[in-house]
Amino acid sequence: MITLLDYGAGNVRSVINALEGLGASVRLVQEPEDILSAEKLVFPGVGNFESMMKILHGKCLVEPLKQYLHEDRPFFGICLGLQALFEESEEAPGVRGLCFLKGRVKRFRGNLSVPHIGWNGLVFEKPSQVFNGLEGDEKFYFVHSYYVAPEDTSVVLTSTDYGARFTSSIQVGEIIATQFHPEKSGQIGLKVLENFLADKLPRVIPDRQPRKTLLAKRIIACLDVRSNDQGDLVVTKGDQYDVREEGQVRNLGKPVELAARYYREGADEITFLNITAFRDFPLKDMPMLEVLRQTSKQVFVPLTIGGGIRDYTDRTGRHYSSLQVAAEYFRSGADKISIGSDAVLIVEQYLETGQATGESSIELISKIYGNQAVVISIDPRRVYVDSPSATHHPVIETSIPGPRGERYCWYQCTIKGGREGRDVDAITLAKICEELGAGEILLNCIDKDGTNSGFDIELIRSVSSAVSIPVIASSGAGSAEHFVEVFKQTGAEAALAAGIFHRREVSIKDVKRILAQNGIEIRRT
Repeated sequence: MITLLDYGAGNVRSVINALEGLGASVRLVQEPEDILSAEKLVFPGVGNFESMMKILHGKCLVEPLKQYLHEDRPFFGICLGLQALFEESEEAPGVRGLCFLKGRVKRFRGNLSVPHIGWNGLVFEKPSQVFNGLEGDEKFYFVHSYYVAPEDTSVVLTSTDYGARFTSSIQVGEIIATQFHPEKSGQIGLKVLENFLADKLPRVIPDRQPRKTLLAKRIIACLDVRSNDQGDLVVTKGDQYDVREEGQVRNLGKPVELAARYYREGADEITFLNITAFRDFPLKDMPMLEVLRQTSKQVFVPLTIGGGIRDYTDRTGRHYSSLQVAAEYFRSGADKISIGSDAVLIVEQYLETGQATGESSIELISKIYGNQAVVISIDPRRVYVDSPSATHHPVIETSIPGPRGERYCWYQCTIKGGREGRDVDAITLAKICEELGAGEILLNCIDKDGTNSGFDIELIRSVSSAVSIPVIASSGAGSAEHFVEVFKQTGAEAALAAGIFHRREVSIKDVKRILAQNGIEIRRT
């Protein structure tokens, strides 16, 4: 029996699915006494340090947690569940943690993309039972802006390199906690959880010790999901955002089946974009929520969901906040949410007033769930101009001339699935969304969508150099070589594709093989 402390923030569904898939029975903490009666306690923390501690105090869980920890009983903390063990965090000055271990939680600094998102390795500092069956060169999934700095280095179980070396897990007696997410680290992450569930395994250090760990470039499979004319939920693919062919919606497969296939083939993340035209409240789209629930039972890498995440007032006048919409997606299995058209409208308001409201979907969701949970999906198109002075937007000198031979262009953001252009450019949008609390940019390009001609290198280079959060390149991939090109010529940390994977023109394994041959760090499966 595993007792799981779900304090109400982030995706715990995958942790429950992982534990149950390994044969464990899981019960949730309903009251403080449940912690003290636990045989083994799992604390999967995701989100904001201050919000977490406020909820734990509000539910009277702090003292039982401290007692459990000091009794040295089996405990597994994940991400914020690691950070909570320490005294305080730079994320929330003045807010005390559980103070089980001395030390602080610090923010990454320097010339780095923050959050630290993706697959990185481990340097093993001491033996542990959770390492049984590991070879030592595996990669695990991280998503965080802050890291723990213990005063007593003897508690450090593993270290990881990102800029400088940081503590990526600790162990004190029966207390184990990881900064990485084993429930999102594929089969090797499930092996770590399985070892924690087991009794009396020997403590080992894997044979292969990396001198320095490297963050892998991520390959993301994207599934555009909508109802077809028969009412079935299908994966489709657009050609410059037009998903119809001979009058019918392109049907490229069932969402859950395709997601599971890509997981088996080695996808580092799965993204669902719900492209239904929302005439009603998005949470009434129960089939999409069920897709998330079923996928999270089979797919143990990060899941992102986009579509309809905004404030909404239904026909009866009842108001639903974007935070409520996001919460339902998280509870159904999503790890990150993607905001598209609403982000453009938020930035337009920001530019008009010169200040943040504190009430936008970007700000509210990142405040509760952490900025790593908020992805901004930008859908720009090129607008050619004769000279930089012809527009007030940032322009680039392009190697791809316009229809009248223009040598300059800017990237106009669009909404409503690319149907409506706005007076906001992609660079400005990305910078302001980062300021408002977004943790990642998904950078599409309408001009490239469905062309198989390669990513828009100029767009990706311009945006990735303007922000300090990770950028995902999207739109235009037609070969494995295009992934090599985007990683070598831009600062993108991940690349996403859809149609070439759906149609089996290029496999994820092919992409990773070519990347490795070109000296680009990948996660091997």
